[in-house]
Amino acid sequence: MQRDIRTTALYRETHELYTRLRRPGTGQISEAAEVDVTADGGHAVFSGTMVDTLEGGLPTRICRLDLATGHTQVLTFGPNADRLPKYSPDARNVAFLSDRVKAGNFQLYLLDPASGAARATPAVEGWVEYLHWSPNGQQILLGVAGHGADIAGGQGAVTSKQTAADLPSWTPIVETGDETYRWRSLWVYDLVTDRVRRISTIGTNIWEATWCGNDTLAAVVSPGPGEGLWYSARLALVNVRSGDVREIYTPRDQLGWPDSSPSGKQVAIVEALCSDRWFVAGDLRLIDTASGRVRSVDTHGVDVTYTEWRSDQTLLLAGHRGFETVVGLCDATSGTFVEVWKSHEVTAAGGFYAAVSGVNERGDCVLAGRGFLRAPEIGVIRGGEYKCVKSFDVGYATEVKVIDRVDRVTWKAKDGLEIQGWLLKPQGAGPHPVVMQVHGGPVGHTRPQLLSPLMLMLVKRGYAVFFPNPRGSSGRGQAFVHHVYGDMGGADAQDLLSGLDALVERGVADPKRLGVMGGSYGGFMTSWLITQDTRFAAAIPVAPHTNQVTEHLIGNLPHFMAMITKDKWNNPNGAYFQRSPVMHAHKAKTPTLNITGALDKCTPPEEAVQFHNALLENGVKSVLAIYPEEGHGVRKFPAVIDYTARVVEWFEEHLRRES
Repeated sequence: MQRDIRTTALYRETHELYTRLRRPGTGQISEAAEVDVTADGGHAVFSGTMVDTLEGGLPTRICRLDLATGHTQVLTFGPNADRLPKYSPDARNVAFLSDRVKAGNFQLYLLDPASGAARATPAVEGWVEYLHWSPNGQQILLGVAGHGADIAGGQGAVTSKQTAADLPSWTPIVETGDETYRWRSLWVYDLVTDRVRRISTIGTNIWEATWCGNDTLAAVVSPGPGEGLWYSARLALVNVRSGDVREIYTPRDQLGWPDSSPSGKQVAIVEALCSDRWFVAGDLRLIDTASGRVRSVDTHGVDVTYTEWRSDQTLLLAGHRGFETVVGLCDATSGTFVEVWKSHEVTAAGGFYAAVSGVNERGDCVLAGRGFLRAPEIGVIRGGEYKCVKSFDVGYATEVKVIDRVDRVTWKAKDGLEIQGWLLKPQGAGPHPVVMQVHGGPVGHTRPQLLSPLMLMLVKRGYAVFFPNPRGSSGRGQAFVHHVYGDMGGADAQDLLSGLDALVERGVADPKRLGVMGGSYGGFMTSWLITQDTRFAAAIPVAPHTNQVTEHLIGNLPHFMAMITKDKWNNPNGAYFQRSPVMHAHKAKTPTLNITGALDKCTPPEEAVQFHNALLENGVKSVLAIYPEEGHGVRKFPAVIDYTARVVEWFEEHLRRES
């Protein structure tokens, strides 16, 4: 495999496909996310992806949509990225984040949606990750990460620059284990005084927070800024005036998506076993802020991924259950849950899981909809019925015609547990060569999604693409997740193999042309499977962890590694050693393309390097591709084009149709 493939036909084909799906330089919106709706349900603002050129990340702009007519306006024009728009309670202002002054240094801006005029607010010491309006609309809460703080795994797992200013390229990176710049803090911007001030005190790291009334904040906190400390974070109340912190809930697992009732009397939060920060899907807890009393709500099997109080009585929820995305309402007095809408064809974009924006107490809401066969759109749920208001199809519907059908598939694991997954079938009769795509996590979840050009190119070439959700995946309840803890690489691996067995038995998969790939945990599982089973003709682990000892000591999630293995890294007979692909590389036979990012803090590049060298030492064909400007996954252009072309080339070389 060449280092420079830009002159190859496959690279040109990939570039042309991305161009058709993103329409760079045309001013067209190709994707929508981060939707927020006015209280009357008349208009919505959202982050719209508008590509000028296929270079760097995909920039977003603040856009406004008339929900009655579908008329769309672009309100901001960068440069860099404008994102996370939120209406003030009276809808007269829109707050949003932008790094237009310095790439990566997001700060708060205010926008008049009527005139389109935007202005900067005083900058904070760090970069703003999220914002929330106070209930009275007089203040804006800012979650601020220090320059030098690590970015979550699902966002790239790189370390942000240690300063907002430029430093010479030769300046060393210095780590002492006590860097104050890593901390995350809370700031409040006051609209009347046009001033911003820090709320949280030194010694408390704030991962996520929301208003709890107008004078208090509900926050997920830890005593330090290390990414691993998030796994033991607690829920606390923070006084806006004094910064005093009062812990009110210590969970067994991890916390996310806090939201408080308008009066501040109750906090809703989701508790779940989690692999990564911002990947929280699980059980709903309602916590009385005065007494600390905790109630668990039966959500009928839905793993909750979004909470929004519509009144002191009513809580709007979104989440996943098996193949379905579900929206429902919780009555805070009775603790009962009622489903409003569900679908296995349309899901709601929300970063990593479903999120919506509520309109009223009846469950009407707005969402960024999508599906395997649906282009990005903004839809409205009214009276339990979903309707697309605005489609942003700039070519997606045409490209997905290469897919013959999308199937929901189930099969029995060796122990009788039902496992679920999705299957994209190409045109023509089977059996087909199959590429199994293993999601990250292990507590991840494949749901109807916007398909990448990579998946479309594979299906076009006659591959069936298999997306399994093995035990450990979200969407099936916490008991299903718990199966993988202490057994990573055990029953979950057998779930995947039994899924392929089922596809072979059903005449879908050609047993001689099976490929496997995945990122993060999916990268681990890809590396692991080829050391445990020789059926695979090609493998592509992306951002893997292959040596659990070095992953613990070099990566930024040692707490997670101890949690997922239920072991210690210095136990020579334990899971750290026994479930490390490098320790079993001598059993592998599968040609492997190892892909990693040089800046990855979550699964450092040394993980892929070790496995690559171990395979070579054992006589297995292996290629290593390290992207120097990437972190956890390949996200920037033109590296994304290069990555896509290399993956397709690898599968074409090793899974091509037999003559």
